[in-house]
Amino acid sequence: MKRLQIHGLAWGLGWMILMSCGDATEPTSVAEELGSGNWGELVHPEWSKNATIYEVNVRQHTPEGTFAALKADLPRIRDLGVDILWLMPIHPIGEVNRKGGENKNNYRVEPGSSSLGSPYSVQDYTAVNPDMGTLEDLRALVQEAHRLGMRVIIDWVANHTAFDSRWTREHPQFFLRDSLGQLQPPLGTDWWDVTQLDWAKGKENGLYMAMKDAMAFWLREADIDGFRCDVAEKVPVDFWEEVRVELEKIKPDVFMLAEAEVPEHHRRAFDMSYGWHAHHLFNEVARGTYPLDSLRSYLVRERERFPLGAYRMLFVTNHDENAWNGTTAERMGKNAEVLTVLAGTWFGMPLIYSGQEAGETKRLQFFEKDSVDWGTYATSELHRALHELIGREEAMWMGEWGAWPVEWPTEFPQDVYAFSRKKGESEVRVALNFSDKPRKVRMNLAAEGFVTVAGAEAADENLLPPFGWGVWAKKRN
Repeated sequence: MKRLQIHGLAWGLGWMILMSCGDATEPTSVAEELGSGNWGELVHPEWSKNATIYEVNVRQHTPEGTFAALKADLPRIRDLGVDILWLMPIHPIGEVNRKGGENKNNYRVEPGSSSLGSPYSVQDYTAVNPDMGTLEDLRALVQEAHRLGMRVIIDWVANHTAFDSRWTREHPQFFLRDSLGQLQPPLGTDWWDVTQLDWAKGKENGLYMAMKDAMAFWLREADIDGFRCDVAEKVPVDFWEEVRVELEKIKPDVFMLAEAEVPEHHRRAFDMSYGWHAHHLFNEVARGTYPLDSLRSYLVRERERFPLGAYRMLFVTNHDENAWNGTTAERMGKNAEVLTVLAGTWFGMPLIYSGQEAGETKRLQFFEKDSVDWGTYATSELHRALHELIGREEAMWMGEWGAWPVEWPTEFPQDVYAFSRKKGESEVRVALNFSDKPRKVRMNLAAEGFVTVAGAEAADENLLPPFGWGVWAKKRN
């Protein structure tokens, strides 16, 4: 879902000072068997411990914008080292109050417009957008992804529906009303094309049960592996916990991603959540408006707020950032690749968005058909190298399976951020130069048996070029 434009400086150092700390609360009940539809602490699917994730903008990924066309591209995506495919919403899109126009104009369409509307304006939770294909086409896509060793999760918009959704007709009691008894958009937003569900009364009005049934439908009918849950903080935590338990009864290794940054979500509901604050810091550090110390402070705060077992998703772009705030080149300039490496090695699961491996050459229009320009797949080799590193090096694995980054002191801390991650015999070292000047870094790489994964060659002393970087892994006997 397009996020309100409230991020920026307010999300930066001030957040790290003001936000209350503390780990997620302990579970209130204990299960005899964890992770299989019983209450108790969350247990991640084992396959997720060294996974990476790819967000597919199905509409824009290919000229056809279909499941069948995407299916043909799966081998290339898998070759990038991708383990999880996240499909942006696959449902029919509402027509009432539909939005359209250029990205800079976030307005309702005029009658007769060719706008395709926002995929986050869901008309029917248990149907497929006919522009993308049929349910059988989706099943074939999921089956092929599974054959290639990938999991598939779909975007789930639980906070609101289209004004002309099936539920506004069949279940009017599910919706929040204004003072005149009319359907209304989510308060405090510019989401004019969607209407707010009444989650405060969700248990008594039947919304909890209906939403659980709709989500379970996709596990049963399409064999998907989980959900990316849109604006998850706007939906009660207890619903997410209840639905996770129910989904595990169908698929014990279901995977759940929250578009939120709420520690309590990791108690029982979600495997992974967005590193939104990290992303906003990336933008500010890239522009030079925040110092590198903001990253150091953030890492300390991250460890205080979230338990080590909580997966966190790190990214330099996604559908919201690309469409509304610009490409990585626009937002991050010459530090775009430096921050891509940081997002791919720091502490969370890295995300690629459709077209990122092609250099993300343009903003993809949000409401119109606007296919990715793939070109020469300019950054594919970098993503492949980082993903292969995560796959094989235990130090790079998620949560408690992996290792937390430890900063490596350098001579230029205002310009260079370097760190190591070590677990058992596995060790990875990373050095990033955020400045426009060459910077010397001594990490004893050659003497201690490190080899180059990507970037600068392994040496005891490296001279990183302006906006240069290096990733090195310790050679095994």
